[in-house]
Amino acid sequence: MNLPLAQHDQVALTTNSRHERTFASERERLDSLGQALDAIRDREEAAIGDEDLLYIRRIDRISRTSEVIGRALIHFSFEPILFSLGVGALWVHKQLQATEVGHTVLHGAFDKIPGEHRYHSEGFNWQVPIDERSWHRGHNGRHHGATNVAGRDPDIHFGPVRLTEDTPWTPAHRLQLFYTLFVLFPNFGALMNLHFTGAVDLLQGNGRESEFDFIHDRSAATKKDVAKRLMRKFVPYYAKEYVLFPLLAGPFFWKVMLGNWLSEVMRDVYSAATIYCGHVGEHVATYPEGTRPKGKGHWYEMQIEASNNFEVPHVLSVFCGALDHQIEHHLFPKMPTQRLRKIAPEVRAICAEHGVRYHTDSWPRTLKKAFAQIARLSGPVETLRAAA
Repeated sequence: MNLPLAQHDQVALTTNSRHERTFASERERLDSLGQALDAIRDREEAAIGDEDLLYIRRIDRISRTSEVIGRALIHFSFEPILFSLGVGALWVHKQLQATEVGHTVLHGAFDKIPGEHRYHSEGFNWQVPIDERSWHRGHNGRHHGATNVAGRDPDIHFGPVRLTEDTPWTPAHRLQLFYTLFVLFPNFGALMNLHFTGAVDLLQGNGRESEFDFIHDRSAATKKDVAKRLMRKFVPYYAKEYVLFPLLAGPFFWKVMLGNWLSEVMRDVYSAATIYCGHVGEHVATYPEGTRPKGKGHWYEMQIEASNNFEVPHVLSVFCGALDHQIEHHLFPKMPTQRLRKIAPEVRAICAEHGVRYHTDSWPRTLKKAFAQIARLSGPVETLRAAA
C-alpha cells in the first residue's frame, strides 16, 4: 500500500494501540524508537565474535559435506532414488552458500573479527552466479540505503516486473505474474546477475532512468564494462556446473547436467520465494521518489514498514538465511543470522510499543499476498484506482 508520508505517519500511530506508549509528539516517538533499536544494535554488534564464527564454520562444513555427497550420488547413481537424494544434497549445499553463508558474509557480518579473512566480505567468492562487486553496489549500497524508495532502490524497478505504482505501466506488465512464476523464479540467480550488473537496464530498461550510477549511457565502453562484469561470474560458474562436472561423467554427462540443473532451479525457486515474501505485498510500504527519512528513528520505521517477516521452523529459516526475519535484516543488515533470530521478539515488542506496523504471517499466506500484489500491479493505473 503506497501512502503519502502524512497518511503513513497516521497509520503508524494508530497500529498496535493496545501496547503503545503515549508520546508527547511524533518527534518524541521516533526519537524513542531510534534509541531503542540503536541499543539493540550496539549490544549485539559488540558481542559478535567467536560464537558467531563457530556457527558459520559449522554451517559451511555442513554445506561442503553436502556438496561432496550430492555430486557423488548424482555421478554414480543408476536409479532415481539415489539420484534424487544427490540432487537434494547438492541443493542443501547451494542453498546454504547462497543465503546463510554467502549473503551474510557479503553484508560484512564478520568483517570486524580480526584474522578470519575467509569470512570477510572483501574477496569472498559467493557460490552463486552473481558478481560480488556489482551486488555490493546495487544491494548493500542502493537497496539497503533506500529500501522501497522509488527512483533510488533498484530492486523495485526490476526490468519487466513492476513492483510499485511509481514505475510507469506498459502493456508488457500484463504478463508479469506469468513471468515471475515461470521465468524469474526458476532462473533467479542468473537474472539477479543481469539485474545487478546493469545488463537488464542497459538492454531493456525499467520504465525509469537507470538506477545504477555506472550505467550512465549506452556507449560501446559502457556495454563492454557491463559484459565484463556479467561474464566474470557467469563463465566460471556455469563452466563448472554444466561443462566440467558433466564431462567427468563421460557418457552419463546428461545425468550430471540434469542433476546440477535441478539443484540450481530448487535453490533459485526457494531463494526467490524468500526474497519476494520479504519485500512484496499490498501492505508493504513503498515511498515516492524524493522521500528522505526525517532522522534515524524515521529511517528505522521506513525499513520496518517496507518489509515482511514470515514464520517458518528453524531449519527452514536456516535455508532462508534468516530472511524470514526481513524486518530485522533491513534494520541491521550487518548482523549475523543467529542474532537476527534472537532479537526478533524484542524488535516486535518495540514496534508495538511505538505504533509501528510489524508485518508477519505464515510463509504460504505471505507468498500468496506477494503474488496478489504482483498481479494487481500488472494492470494500468486506472485499473488500480478502480479496484481501490
